[in-house]
Amino acid sequence: MLNISPLHATALRHPNAIALRFGPSPNAYDQAPGQAGRPEPSTQEGLALSYRELSRRVLQLGQRLRRQGLEPGARLGCVSGNCLEAILLYWACVDNGLLFCPLSPRLPPGQIRAMRREFALTAIWYEPAAARGAADLRLGLEDEPEAQDKLPPPVIDAGQAVNLIFTSGSSGKPKAAVHSLNNHIASAAGARSLIPLAPGDSWLLSLPLFHIGGLAILNRCALAGACISLPDPRLSLAGQIRHDAISHLSLVPTQLWRLLRGDADGVGFDPGQSSLKALLLGGGPMTQALLDALAQSRLPAFCSYGMTEMSSQITTGQAQADGNSGSLLPYRQLKLVDGVIWVRGETLFLGYLQAGKVCKELDDQGWFCSGDRGLIDGAGRLRLLGRVDNQFICGGENIQPEEIENALRLHPDIEEAIVFGEADAEFGLLPSAIIRGELPDPAELREFLQPRIAGFKRPRRYYPWPELTDQGGLKLARKRVIAAVLEAKSPGS
Repeated sequence: MLNISPLHATALRHPNAIALRFGPSPNAYDQAPGQAGRPEPSTQEGLALSYRELSRRVLQLGQRLRRQGLEPGARLGCVSGNCLEAILLYWACVDNGLLFCPLSPRLPPGQIRAMRREFALTAIWYEPAAARGAADLRLGLEDEPEAQDKLPPPVIDAGQAVNLIFTSGSSGKPKAAVHSLNNHIASAAGARSLIPLAPGDSWLLSLPLFHIGGLAILNRCALAGACISLPDPRLSLAGQIRHDAISHLSLVPTQLWRLLRGDADGVGFDPGQSSLKALLLGGGPMTQALLDALAQSRLPAFCSYGMTEMSSQITTGQAQADGNSGSLLPYRQLKLVDGVIWVRGETLFLGYLQAGKVCKELDDQGWFCSGDRGLIDGAGRLRLLGRVDNQFICGGENIQPEEIENALRLHPDIEEAIVFGEADAEFGLLPSAIIRGELPDPAELREFLQPRIAGFKRPRRYYPWPELTDQGGLKLARKRVIAAVLEAKSPGS
């Protein structure tokens, strides 16, 4: 059982292993030119920190946070993208019993202020690019080499709360999920049982820290002594895979498609020459065209099913054409109740922060309802069927939109599909589909779907994908897409 942070434990075991690679930082580190604490000089190759160096900087930052009056239990907001400062803040929070609360820099200032009030955040640090004059915490990240041996790693309680991750779930209203370090340790250990990770490996931090997938990468690498590579804005994804010898990579389907197809992010990417040992995919189902391209690439790809409340991955397996999400990882439990997935285990979060208290929404045996429907095949692999709250009734028949969407994605011209129930006087709701990609003729789609799904499930109307701003989320914003389509077709719009 760890009694010091995994970061410091690894610094003792592998002091010279590279912990972090990053390019020239766009941030000003809170100081004006000429003051102590300016960024280190950048080189063409970027910068690298060993575990010894990263550990020392975290200890220094923890001391500064204490000097600024942040005591154990304080809640520290962090409004930033993935950067050195955010990583240092996370581990400093772990050391000092603070609650690390990462927030997207895309959130409007009014929403950040409202979340600060609702969840009683003690202070907020803003990445300079996102501050907009609102910063109320200065980090002072100047390096103090002489302090290296003066600050021993503090003893910690790995069972206490270490972070809030805001998840909207199906309601659209943010919920603050609370995790302990033990949750993250169990999550990382289970993931490593299937996807090995060791010193010398390098995982690209391609998912934001305000998403559980990004925070999971931080903890996995620290526990294994592997290196985290921060995204370099000067490089394409393919370029950074090559430049940093990336061995592990987490992507959503859209990112993978761009990489394999040779878009701007994939120019010059040769799967046969890459250093990739594992490609972990999540964030939604994949089209047949993408599965075919993935099979041809021969990349070591894994599909997973996970959720914030279970500290990231729950099931994982090699990506296969049937679209299953793999088998249950260690330290997790899963069962189906009337086709709905329930979970528990060592990775299960501490609860939601509500009215100043951490509240668990569990049954009397400690099971958490995921709200997802699924089935388990004879090999023990999970197949997702869709969200319970996406289901609708058409003329007395239950319709699960994801079943229809999966069938539509098999069409070679369709990149993405969303199915929803549209009001009808006779049937109550009829299935309609929104298509991204080249929209085939409806008659062609009827013929295409005929052998794949029942007649009453086939969409009656098809709409082109709407133009939306800020589509950078990791999950498909289905409610926004549906709302945009309905608004465009309403009278007077």
